[in-house]
Amino acid sequence: MKIYTKTGDKGSTSLYGGKRLSKAHIRIDAYGTVDELNSYIGLIRDLTENEADKIFLLNIQNVLFNVGSNLASDPEKEKSKMIPDVLKTDYEALENEIDEINKILEPLQYFILPGGHSSISHCHIARCVCRRAERICVALNEIEPVNEELIIYLNRLSDYLFTYARKMAKFLNVKELKWQVNK
Repeated sequence: MKIYTKTGDKGSTSLYGGKRLSKAHIRIDAYGTVDELNSYIGLIRDLTENEADKIFLLNIQNVLFNVGSNLASDPEKEKSKMIPDVLKTDYEALENEIDEINKILEPLQYFILPGGHSSISHCHIARCVCRRAERICVALNEIEPVNEELIIYLNRLSDYLFTYARKMAKFLNVKELKWQVNK
C-alpha cells in the first residue's frame, strides 16, 4: 500500500465509512488536533525517565488513537466494531493518577506560569493543545453528535497534563513560578 493516494489533492479527505469532507471541516480539525496532541504526548514520554510514567503516557496515546478513530468515523453510519470506544474507565484512570500525583505535591494556592524546564514546558504545550482539541470537539458536538466520554476524556487529560507538569517540576527540583499580578 502506498502512503500517498492523491485522493486529497483537491482539498478533501475520507472519513472511515467513505464519506468525503473538506479538509477545512471542523471534524477534520478535531481529529487533526487530537493527532497533534498525541505527538506531544509522545514527546513528553520520550522526555520522561520514570518507567511507570512512560507506560501511563503510552496508554494515553492509545486512548487518543481511539478518540481520533471515533472522530474520523462517519457519524451518519453505524460505528464499525473495529473502532474502539472511549470509556468511562479511560478518564477514571486519569482521575486516579491525578489523585496519586497530588498526594506528593504541595497544595496549589496560586496560579503558576508554564516553564522552568523544557520537559515542563512541553507538558504545558500539550495541555494547551488538549484544551483546543476539547473546544473543537465541543463545537463539533453542536453540529453533529460526539461521544460524551470522548469530551470528558479530553477535559480530564488536560487536568492530568497540568498535574504531570507539576510532578515533573517537583522531581526536577524546579521552583514553580508564581503569577505576579502587575500593579
